[in-house]
Order: sequence, then structure tokens, then C-alpha cells
Amino acid sequence: MHNICIILNVILRVIMVRLTVHLIAKSSNHSKTCRSESLQQYLKKLTHLNFSNKSIEDIDDLSICRNLTVLYLYDNQISQICNLGFASNLTHLYMQNNNISCIENLSSLHNLSKLFLGGNSITVVEGLEELKSLKELHVEGQRLPRGEKLVFDPQSISSLSETLCILNICKNNIDEIWDLAPLRKLAHLFAADNQLQDIQELETVFSQWSQLRLLDLSRNPVCHKPKYRDRLITVCKILEDLDGRQINELSRQFLINWKASKDAKKKLEDEKDIRGQITNPLTTDIQKGPQHLFAHDRSSSLRKPSEFGKPVVTFRPEQVQADSRGRRSRGLNIPMRSGRL
Repeated sequence: MHNICIILNVILRVIMVRLTVHLIAKSSNHSKTCRSESLQQYLKKLTHLNFSNKSIEDIDDLSICRNLTVLYLYDNQISQICNLGFASNLTHLYMQNNNISCIENLSSLHNLSKLFLGGNSITVVEGLEELKSLKELHVEGQRLPRGEKLVFDPQSISSLSETLCILNICKNNIDEIWDLAPLRKLAHLFAADNQLQDIQELETVFSQWSQLRLLDLSRNPVCHKPKYRDRLITVCKILEDLDGRQINELSRQFLINWKASKDAKKKLEDEKDIRGQITNPLTTDIQKGPQHLFAHDRSSSLRKPSEFGKPVVTFRPEQVQADSRGRRSRGLNIPMRSGRL
């Protein structure tokens, strides 16, 4: 059994492909085209490196490639972002469609402007606090556990608030975007194929993004809300494209004017109601009459508790008239009933 395990480990080592300096040298045309230049000199000058779709599972120490600016590692089997601390000049990193589950070890990439991590197994967008130059972030289509959604670390989002211009979060089961509100420099948002459905939440967040020009929310439940397109065009003042359809400037201006008129009318009505309440604070429904303590039958309210249930006689003024001596006027037929007068 022990021998079998050893053999399997050897096989795995043979099959597993590591990105190493030797692999770079072997795959390049250096030996044919740059015979007058040593391998080290060649690697030091290297700025672009493309090892996409090479079944790579791990990244070795490539610190000699200190001038690397663009690295293509998409469509591989990489499970961890590692050994990139040397690449302080890196501006573009393509690692989509791998097996990455955590965003980590990127703190040294201070010049990174574009990061592509779509099609991995990331559940939390984090570890981006030191990427002060990041302008594009692509994390679309993560392979999430059933029923889970992609979430965003507030600290990472806050650190990107002044730089991030393009964000791709399509197809990640996202149902709210409150955590993205700090991204006030955002110009392009791709959020199609999610579970967004609160139009008021979108209006509140988008109203804070004054530079938003392109927005894709297609195939979200919110797209079926009444006036969905009109409301977002009104909120996003300079939006040029919504769900793949360009926005006509005349239509936008019409909607903005219509909303302004509607809001002004509502404001006048509210002010009128407030003035009316201040002028007549006790005014109520005329049909109901004044609602004060004695608006109901006094005869029942002034009775003692012990007298409830006893008959009560109520006389009208024309029924009983008394002369100056206290005698009843003649001709009046007044029924005599028991009870309290």
C-alpha cells in the first residue's frame, strides 16, 4: 500500500504543471532569437507573459521577472494566488477560469489596474485593500455553493472607492448592492443574471454614482418592475447605455423634466397641507363635527354608575312650561313616568 502511495505521488508530480523560470525559458523563443543575450537578461526585460490554458496548477518563484507588467494565467488549474510579491510593476493580471477560492497575496501589486478573476470559486470579494490603483475588477460567474451569493468585504470596497471605474459581478446570485454604494467613481457596472429586485434600493445607490455611464442589469427580477427603465434613466443623469440599449438624450431630458414637474407638484401639495394644519389645527371632518369631550349624549355620561339601566325621561321645552308661581300650564297633557328628572 505504501508503495502505491509513492507511485501516485510521483505521477501527480509529473502531471502537475508549475509555472517556473525553466518553463518560461523552454516555452520562449529566447534560444533562437536572442543568442547574444543571456536567459537572465531576457527574463529581467520581460514585460508580457502568456501561459493561458497550459494546465498550470501552481506558480513558482518568478522574482527574476521584476519588470513584468501583464500576466495571462487564465484557463488553468490554479487553486491559489501566490508568489506574485515580486511583481510590483504588474498592471494587468488575468486569472479567470481557474480553481481559486480566495483573493489573497495581492498586497504588493500597488500598480495593478485590471484584475480578472471571473469563473473561479470565490465567495467573498476581499483582500483588495492595498490595490490603490485598481480601476477594473472582474469577478463574474463564480462557482458558488448552492443557495449562496457573492458577498463584498466593506473594507475592500471602501479602499476602492476613489479608483474603481469598471465592475463586473454578473451571474453571482446577488440580491442587493448596498455594500457597493461607496464606489462613487464607478462608470461601468455589469450585474446581469443576478437576483436584484428592489428598484428603490437601486435608485438610492445609483444616485450616488454621478459618473455612471453604462449599466447592465438584464435578466434580473427588477427589470419587470413598472417604469423600471424610466426610473433608472432619471436617476442616472449621464447614463448612456442601459441593458445594451442606448439612451436617447431627448428621451432622457423629457423624463427628467417630467419627474421635476411631478416632484414640484407634490411639494406644493405637501406645503398646502402643512399650512392648512397650522391655520386650523382643530379642524376635523365636517360630517363628524367637533370631537371634544361633550360631543355625545350628556344625559348618559352624567349619570351615576348605580343609575345605569333605569328609565330616564327627557322633556322638551314645549312640553313643560311653568308660570311665575311654579304651576303647570293648562291644556298640556304631560305623561307621568317614573324615573329621575
